Amino acid sequence: MVSTPTPVCDFGWKAPDFDLPGVNGKRYNLAAARGPHGLLVMFICNHCPYVKAVIDRIVRDTKELAVLGIGSIAIMSNDPTDYPEDSWDNMVKLAQGKAFPFPYVLDDTQQVAKAYGAVCTPDFFGFNGKLELQYRGRLDESRKETAPEGVRRDLFEAMREVALTGHGPREQIPGIGCSIKWKAE
Repeated sequence: MVSTPTPVCDFGWKAPDFDLPGVNGKRYNLAAARGPHGLLVMFICNHCPYVKAVIDRIVRDTKELAVLGIGSIAIMSNDPTDYPEDSWDNMVKLAQGKAFPFPYVLDDTQQVAKAYGAVCTPDFFGFNGKLELQYRGRLDESRKETAPEGVRRDLFEAMREVALTGHGPREQIPGIGCSIKWKAE
């Protein structure tokens, strides 16, 4: 496991479209996932300790963001060959067990992760209603352990600002997580 920080936000960068299968049997693209005020694209997986530390907070925050008109989608791009916990069947179990309020989709070819420049799990991309990037930072100060209750909710607060103004905060703290598990070339 390699800890990898996310790059700084490239404000205004347009979200690349995709068409990916969800664990619920439906297919999802940008139009299906977005809300009227924006979209949160999350690259996550099942096995990563950074994701495990915040998955309940991701569920909480995406529910609250939906009320503000921000849609959310989680994309799993890891190669499950060496990480069987990231298999399709385990994706289904995690989504059902945590009652994900967002689609959980598989990027089997890893082309979507490459198009977005995703580097780790979790990796958050917050877009406004025009699908322009406004946030590329951390969820909160959690790392491999869940941060204490009451810490600043960086992602939620940034995306609330995006929902209300169309713009994200200029100061953002990069996220950190396990590197994406790329397929052997």
